[in-house]
Amino acid sequence: MEMTRVDPHFDSPDSAPNQPMAVVIGAGLGGLAAAMRLGAKGYRVEVVDRLDSPGGRGSCLWQNGHRFDLGPTIVTVPQVFRELWQACGRDFDADVDLKSLDPFYEIRFPDGSTFKATGSDEGMRAEVAKLSPDDLPGYDRFLRDSEVRYEFGFENLGRRPMNKLWDLIKVLPIFGMLRADRSVYGHAAKRVRDERLRMAFSFHPLFIGGDPFRVTSMYILVSHLEKEYGVHYAMGGVAAIAEAMVNVIQDQGGIVTYEAEVAEILTKNGRAAGVRLTSGRIIPADIVVSNADAGHTYRHLLKQKKKRWTPARLDRTRNSMSLFVWYFGTRGTAGKWADVGHHTILNGPRYKGLVDDIFIKGKLADDMSLYVHRPTVTDPSAAPPGDDTFYALSPVPHLNFDNGVDWTDMREAYRQKVAAVLDKELIPGFEDHLSASETFTPLEFRDRYLSPHGCGFSIEPRIFQSAWFRPHNVSEELPGLYLVGAGTHPGAGLPGVVSSAEVLSKLVPDVTRVAAE
Repeated sequence: MEMTRVDPHFDSPDSAPNQPMAVVIGAGLGGLAAAMRLGAKGYRVEVVDRLDSPGGRGSCLWQNGHRFDLGPTIVTVPQVFRELWQACGRDFDADVDLKSLDPFYEIRFPDGSTFKATGSDEGMRAEVAKLSPDDLPGYDRFLRDSEVRYEFGFENLGRRPMNKLWDLIKVLPIFGMLRADRSVYGHAAKRVRDERLRMAFSFHPLFIGGDPFRVTSMYILVSHLEKEYGVHYAMGGVAAIAEAMVNVIQDQGGIVTYEAEVAEILTKNGRAAGVRLTSGRIIPADIVVSNADAGHTYRHLLKQKKKRWTPARLDRTRNSMSLFVWYFGTRGTAGKWADVGHHTILNGPRYKGLVDDIFIKGKLADDMSLYVHRPTVTDPSAAPPGDDTFYALSPVPHLNFDNGVDWTDMREAYRQKVAAVLDKELIPGFEDHLSASETFTPLEFRDRYLSPHGCGFSIEPRIFQSAWFRPHNVSEELPGLYLVGAGTHPGAGLPGVVSSAEVLSKLVPDVTRVAAE
């Protein structure tokens, strides 16, 4: 049954028939940001989502009083949210409570050494010197490299349209100058010799679905944005940001409808003309914006013959890895394991070998590296009083490998492997305190989010799958269809998906022009 949340002064999309209509497929952060931008431009907007709450991968799950942030957990470039709110005449900080974290995260290595990323220049240099004092000059140079790539790759390239070939041709000399052909790990290895530091300065692409040994070195920009803007946590989780976005959309007069799945993008006179839901309901629209995965959009929602994003082309596309995530709560452990902070990365015994298994061989390895999220360090509301909430995330191969892994059978066995690593390396004895437990495997990413092959982050951001090479924000296949989210330009991650809506707003025609047509 469809659930609609609507502003009381705007009862239906038909209440202002002369105002151009936009329908947004998906209430992920990209789709919600798109709806806000379109509402600010004067469009009537309806957002439809198959889940029962907003946020997509950024939604949350409650179990026994524990709130589990299902996907993204940090905000790294808060100004993209502030500028989004400003475009709507609103104040982001009045709607969302962001807490700055310091340290940002801790990396624990198999040899017992650690590296804490912090907002302090002196603190970061001390951490580098603790592991390898000879690498301090290389670290300084790496930071300068990171800043240059941030200014070009994010502030310039990432926040403007890249749907025309000329957009790419114009910047090719800069790509060459910045050695975009070199991998993130390759660039880190050019600057520092210590393998632990190479890992610490190259692992970030994993958080947007990229192989650090093969994605373009442009992504070293993350080191600068962490240094410049810090790492933040939204009180109430990313789901609280999604709820705040819904409130803005409703205040603009928009509609957000849940438990409503789109079956088809409709066309009329060679243009997108709305959507048909699986319930049979038809929503006519002047423009359609898809926040669904780009592969799902082109393979399943667009029924007409494709020109560029054909099934064969999609089959050749390299996709991001998938994820195994164990969400669990512990009773009476607030204050226990005092050395475990909000974000911890447990680096396994292999780095490149494990990454190769995940991305290239499609092998589910016996060893693992884990990202552990403990939000209750910052936000006690994520658990009942005195309790803790965690999630442990392990990158794993997506479902399009013929590796014999059946996650229906493997789910509990792999959870036990994760538990063994956590008990040995981070939170000994934690299973004696378990009060909630839920697991997501590649099957959930496929079935809950309709992500092709159960991928965690859509298309992998390799150099020939970035910028102009990604599915464009304005569809090459159908006029009037636009794309936002992880599978389009500029890519995955909260800053990326929110920026995709900013790019969209520069491509969508003004309402006066649409109304005239």
